[in-house]
Amino acid sequence: MDLPVNRTLATEVILLGFSRNFRINLLLFFIFSVIYLVTIIGNGLMVCIIVSSPHLHTPMYFFLCNLSLIDIFYSTRTVPKLLLDLLSSSRRISLLACGVQVYAGLFLGGTECLLLAVMAYDRYVAVCRPLYYLIVMRWNICYQLIAFVWVGSFLTTVVPSLVMPMRVCNPNQLNHFVCETLAVVKLSCDSTRESEIVVVFLTFIVILFPFLFILLSYIVIISSVLMIQSARRSKAFSTCSSHLTVVTLLYGTAMVMYFGPPSKYVSNKDKYVSVFNTVIIPMINPLIYSLKNKEVTK
Repeated sequence: MDLPVNRTLATEVILLGFSRNFRINLLLFFIFSVIYLVTIIGNGLMVCIIVSSPHLHTPMYFFLCNLSLIDIFYSTRTVPKLLLDLLSSSRRISLLACGVQVYAGLFLGGTECLLLAVMAYDRYVAVCRPLYYLIVMRWNICYQLIAFVWVGSFLTTVVPSLVMPMRVCNPNQLNHFVCETLAVVKLSCDSTRESEIVVVFLTFIVILFPFLFILLSYIVIISSVLMIQSARRSKAFSTCSSHLTVVTLLYGTAMVMYFGPPSKYVSNKDKYVSVFNTVIIPMINPLIYSLKNKEVTK
């Protein structure tokens, strides 16, 4: 296929980042370094505590352990390169590395969305079917659910994207700090219609459907909780509050970023939303669960 007039194929992408001011970048380097350190330590400790504590060997904490691993990978996909760029005048990234960031972001983001849906199902069974919990959520079922989460995310995010490769053209400047899917689409040499269709498809499969499942699960949970004795309501709600907080943060920012046509993607706005989604949330997830769950702090 011929290239558009006055456009040539790019061999790399230039990330514009946040600022060209060295002092601002130095301050951002310190802030993001602290955030990344807290993210790795917090999620790493969460994994170690869950693995080493027999009283936490339950389905809920098994899923939480997977969530912490996802947050470690998700943050590592972005922050180390960002830190290097903040101290460098050349913020170039090869097309291969850019592609890895895009596919890793799709895969890990999709995995986390599906995992939160599975965790909502776990909370539904625990609150609404407590007598059958150990039967419904037995370990072989938990392993199958986790396999579904990881494999399902790969099949619904990475595979469709690989089937439709995209050529990147000059000018190759990306108004972002990471190769984000919607931002990279704007650099396409060809018509973006096919890419937009794929993004819409992925949005519905990976974000909307799991969110609707979570919403339905909590409608049933709340209805069931309101029917039980008031003395048990606080305990029932406490088992769900951490998960609801994480769901609100993740799906809220994801919907702001992805619900809308990529052609109307505003990089300056969504760049800062992306910071919260890919950098801040992985840091605060273990804090939310450790502060709201007495079992973790024992």
